[in-house]
Amino acid sequence: AGYIGSHIAKYLVTSDYQVTVLDDLSTGYASSVKYGRLVVGSIANSNLLEKLFSDNKFDVVMHFAAYSLVAESVMSPAKYYGNNVSNTLSLLNMMIKHDVKNFVFSSTAATFGIPTYLPIDENHPQIPINPYGASKLMVERILQDFAISYGLYSISLRYFNASGADPEGELGEQHDPESHLIPLILQAASGRKDSITVFGRDYPTEDGTCIRDYIHVQDLCSAHMLAMFPMLNNELKGAHCFNLGNGNGFSILQILDAACSMVEKDGYCIKIEEGQKRLGAPAVLIADATLAKRALNWKPKYTDIEDILLHAWRWEKKVCGVG
Repeated sequence: AGYIGSHIAKYLVTSDYQVTVLDDLSTGYASSVKYGRLVVGSIANSNLLEKLFSDNKFDVVMHFAAYSLVAESVMSPAKYYGNNVSNTLSLLNMMIKHDVKNFVFSSTAATFGIPTYLPIDENHPQIPINPYGASKLMVERILQDFAISYGLYSISLRYFNASGADPEGELGEQHDPESHLIPLILQAASGRKDSITVFGRDYPTEDGTCIRDYIHVQDLCSAHMLAMFPMLNNELKGAHCFNLGNGNGFSILQILDAACSMVEKDGYCIKIEEGQKRLGAPAVLIADATLAKRALNWKPKYTDIEDILLHAWRWEKKVCGVG
């Protein structure tokens, strides 16, 4: 019922798959589950999991139930290790018990930490710098052991910066609190926020602001569906990890310039303020997704930042009821 899971549920259902959504609605919204059957509950509830797996025959489990705020993970590591690792382990054990052997895991570029080279490929050292990234890396390693000992097939998809919204306008990003750059910029345009803050202009980049690899949520959806096929067809056994990104970086100022040009056409403007540089933020994070393209036959469709912004802006206008 969250941002990425709700989009993928729609993508799968409209591709003729039957989907059951399990969500405790702690950060998601029941209204976002427009496709699939919603079961309200947590993966921490072993009795509920037992009933779900006993009453249904699942071919694949996809996991999007992690907490994902980096700053919060630093302040509350027990919360993150408890949910992201311990609860995920309970889910995996239930899968093994009921002989469900195909798992797609929502991982993250945060498992890499500070990059030592660019673009970041799957062989890059994984040295996470916060509990969020560490918790995701722990699950990746658990999956490697489960593949060897229990025959659990898994594919971990390491997202870089998920962004955009459903091109048809049904779904979008609605975190509370919102921490992602693009929706924050567009909230400043619609009036839900007073302004957007640029945290530092002295990074070692061409315009002095951070560069990130933004991947459209719809391209994440296609990657998740494609990840099912080699497992279901016994073509890709064991535990595998793939980076998901466009392979292109956009700076904060590039995104702001594109967003300002776009919203001005609708008669809106974006107020920009200056903030202190954030400690520990890498100047550049860009993915090498060659392996996913080759192994999964995956190809991003929405590689232009303008498309990502347009779909996100349509959603923001829908939420706010603005023209």
